[in-house]
Amino acid sequence: MLRPRAIVASLRFSTFVPAFGAALALAMAPSSARAQATDWPTKTVTTVTGFAAGGNSDVLARLLTNRMAEQLKQPFVVESRVGASGAVAMRYVGQSPPDGYTLFFAAAPQIGVVPNIQKLNFDPLQILTPVSVFATGPFVLVVNSSAPVSSVAEFVQWVKSHKLNYATGGAGSNAHLTAAAFLSRIGADAVNVPFRGSGASMTALISNQVEFTFGNASDVMPFVDSGKVKILGVAADHRMKQLPNVPTISETVPGPPMPSWNGVMVAAKTPKPVIDKIAAQVIAAAHDPAIVEKLALLGLEPNGTTPEDFAAQIKREQPEFDAAIAAAGLKQQ
Repeated sequence: MLRPRAIVASLRFSTFVPAFGAALALAMAPSSARAQATDWPTKTVTTVTGFAAGGNSDVLARLLTNRMAEQLKQPFVVESRVGASGAVAMRYVGQSPPDGYTLFFAAAPQIGVVPNIQKLNFDPLQILTPVSVFATGPFVLVVNSSAPVSSVAEFVQWVKSHKLNYATGGAGSNAHLTAAAFLSRIGADAVNVPFRGSGASMTALISNQVEFTFGNASDVMPFVDSGKVKILGVAADHRMKQLPNVPTISETVPGPPMPSWNGVMVAAKTPKPVIDKIAAQVIAAAHDPAIVEKLALLGLEPNGTTPEDFAAQIKREQPEFDAAIAAAGLKQQ
């Protein structure tokens, strides 16, 4: 930090030098902090996910950070810290220095579900600060192509009159909660068969080990194209641009869709200027035509929210998660 030489020279022999030096440091500290925030990033930024490499969140994290690296001229690396449904990754980022060099690429259930079904020694919203939602991926209700139903209405009758099995990524996963909320609304029951990931769930569906599943559109659409499965409905507020002829589930069974977003969070107490700079990058990426096109191919919709809107969204969506957790009969372990 540079100090004005004339002032230092004139006060060199003054008995007030210590006090003046302290006051000068305090006066210049805010501008120094602002300068550091403005300079961000000046070194490698690590983006942490709570899922294994190659999964939906990992792909999205790399899509976003590759663009950020190009725009900011600094390396960005994606690191998987798998464990406890994302709690390991959340805690790691929350305990990292609050300087914007460790980002958490979060998924909605990690914030809205995990703290309510696991005994954590931290509160995600106390150790993390929302930055921006990058993209939203609606879940779709899908059955084997040989299933004797072709609409949500027919499916409702089928699941009510038969003891069906459905595939999920495990208790508390978005697939599980979406199915539980749906079944609760129609007054039906079915057996949750957990698998390790969406790929295994789709394999089980194709081989008729289960009768249905709620899957990410990006995971399901390739199998629709090959004629192995069929999508009956989209768990979203509106029809997907990629599937304009597939109705939303709420057109038949009213009710809000399960939140299904991926977004960036940072350690609490990260300087606001740094948060705003990261948010600006996420927002710009979500509006980049090249990225929008890639997201569309994955069955995803771009977002790009402000930190304030992201925080409000988390608060607004929590009752939906709470209702789904109750419908699934999940309790904190």
